[in-house]
Amino acid sequence: MDKQTQLEIEAATFRRIIQHFQTHTDVQNIDLMNMADFCRNCFSKWYMAEAKEHGVEVDYDAAREVIYGMTYAEWKENYQQPATPEQLAAFEEGEKRRKGANI
Repeated sequence: MDKQTQLEIEAATFRRIIQHFQTHTDVQNIDLMNMADFCRNCFSKWYMAEAKEHGVEVDYDAAREVIYGMTYAEWKENYQQPATPEQLAAFEEGEKRRKGANI
């Protein structure tokens, strides 16, 4: 596979992931973090970091809007549910693991 085709496939895959996140608003960020150690906010930070690597300044709010398909405030208001005690406990365990692994 040539590099341009690979780049186009990777870009299309990224767009599919973002569309999936935007379509499945019932999936909470805390669940993503607990199950996969990343969430929409992580994707936003990665997007912002990659833009910077390419000499483009994108602030966190703008990066979040790309990933969420709306402002973060809108997403929270419309889709974010309060975390359950079980979700919070799992998140805290994950935080300990991530800090121990320097993630």
